Amino acid sequence: MGDAGGGTMRRRRACSCSKGDFLPEESFRSWGNYWGALKETPARLRDRVLSRSLETTELHEVKAQSGHEMKRTLTWWDLMWFGIGAVIGAGIFVLTGQETREGAGPAVVLSYVVSGVSAMLSVFCYTEFAVEIPVAGGSFAYLRVELGDFVAFIAAGNILLEYVIGGAAVARSWTSYFATLLNHDPSDFVITVHSLAKDYNELDPIAVGVCCIICAFAVLSTKGSSRLNYIASIVHILVIIFIIVAGLTKANANNYTPFAPFGARGVFKASAVLFFAYVGFDAVSTMAEETKNPARDIPIGLVGSMVVVTVAYCVLVITLCLMQPYEQIDIDAPFSLAFKAVGMDWAKYVVAFRALKGMTTVLLVGAVGQARYLTHIARTHMMPPWFAKVNEKTGTPVNATVTMLAATAVIAFFTKLNILSNLLSISTLFIFMLVAVALLVRRYYVSGVTKPADRNKLIICISLIVGSSIATAAYWGLSEHGWIGYVITVPIWFLATVALRVFVPHARDPKLWGVPLVPWLPSASIAINIFLLGSIDRASFERFGLWTALLLLYYFFFGLHASYDTAKESAETRAKAGVKWKNVEEGHVSSTTHAGPGSEAPAIPST
Repeated sequence: MGDAGGGTMRRRRACSCSKGDFLPEESFRSWGNYWGALKETPARLRDRVLSRSLETTELHEVKAQSGHEMKRTLTWWDLMWFGIGAVIGAGIFVLTGQETREGAGPAVVLSYVVSGVSAMLSVFCYTEFAVEIPVAGGSFAYLRVELGDFVAFIAAGNILLEYVIGGAAVARSWTSYFATLLNHDPSDFVITVHSLAKDYNELDPIAVGVCCIICAFAVLSTKGSSRLNYIASIVHILVIIFIIVAGLTKANANNYTPFAPFGARGVFKASAVLFFAYVGFDAVSTMAEETKNPARDIPIGLVGSMVVVTVAYCVLVITLCLMQPYEQIDIDAPFSLAFKAVGMDWAKYVVAFRALKGMTTVLLVGAVGQARYLTHIARTHMMPPWFAKVNEKTGTPVNATVTMLAATAVIAFFTKLNILSNLLSISTLFIFMLVAVALLVRRYYVSGVTKPADRNKLIICISLIVGSSIATAAYWGLSEHGWIGYVITVPIWFLATVALRVFVPHARDPKLWGVPLVPWLPSASIAINIFLLGSIDRASFERFGLWTALLLLYYFFFGLHASYDTAKESAETRAKAGVKWKNVEEGHVSSTTHAGPGSEAPAIPST
């Protein structure tokens, strides 16, 4: 950059933000350019839908947009405790009472097993991507490589919403449990402002304060956040052991009769809701860029944490149902009032303390994960590149962290918990399903290698797997006592998976660590995630549709043109260096550079 670069750096220190930080692309340099870009929207959208990024692009070119490297300081031990801290939080204490009393009865333990199996299948799918593409983008980067820019952006937008809304809900719960710990009513520490709209007039300054403290830890050091997290998580586990041991001393086996008062339908409906208790493990995959040995540390950290969490959840709910008849379990504070009911009122303080610890670690890991999602999205210019900056001193994405936690704090300050708690896990299940589809594409399709006939077979098989899974979920939701539909849909799913295994040749083998039992494991992940989606209420789908519509508006007016210009500039730069088009990006932008062998091979359409 020479002398001019030094001058530029001095000016930027005086004014840390400029238009170039947010809209530096060619399409936004003048109103004429922008109008021209808008007129090209259909062609650009087609390019972005059919374009897929390359791993080398994500690992080097995109990553370089942050200016500085994130520090590689994490081991499998850190990742495992991050996983435990991310998952064991408010979910087990907020939702268990509701779903035990009104959804599944003592069979709620089976609901946790179903949700845990679904989460574990998704964990396996994530591990292969995190090992092979160890960048901060998580599912956004994985989907960009395998399913294209457009699908990746819609998925990432929804996971960011889930993190912000979930973080706000946890922050509000933190205030309630803190009040309980101090012998106050849960609503004593909120400020009611009658001039504001109902459900948005109970202001929670403590929730904002908690978000600010979490932000400070997340900004200063990832390793420091890890140490705080696993110390808190160890306390976590010790208190869980206390709850189990103390609770089992008051166990009554008669409370397990009847075991499943709401039948199998109640078990699966509760599973869809309780999946919220497992949300958060995907944040660990965003830390792959800061992991010392991704090939070893990520599988151990992710799978190990999920095993610990699932076992802990199951033993906790078994203990709860042995302590009290399911119809007497309190919806809002199940564990605290269960101890009170058996004459151990003092134990509610231990439960409240443990809940605070759990929610603190959930907020911390969520803050770390959501900032890294936003960082990698901004690296591609789908979001303003200002969010991609990594601080040279701390090695953390300060801008993204502060922005995401500010959004979380604002929502937590105004919005009541009952509004937030209705926004459950639809976005996360949707993204986990897409990641499983992306894994199948990764194993069975490589541009320029896979024959067109095999590509078409892959599209047909994936379409049948997804379609039969949707049909099974729809039949489950519409027919309470029927069974004929399953005789049709389940065999279609099974035969489509067999056909994929037998008739479509593998195009790529994992380099370092691979998911076992492909295509069966990712196909099962697709089926169970879609099945749980079919058990979610209509309001959640309406919220999902509204948010997705807002994402599309932003994408069509800003994100599409910014990412198109960035890809085109990258392609032209590499073309001048004599690099073939396929080393930049698959799609029409890249094909304007040097055409090489196999350049006619189209990218697989988004499934």
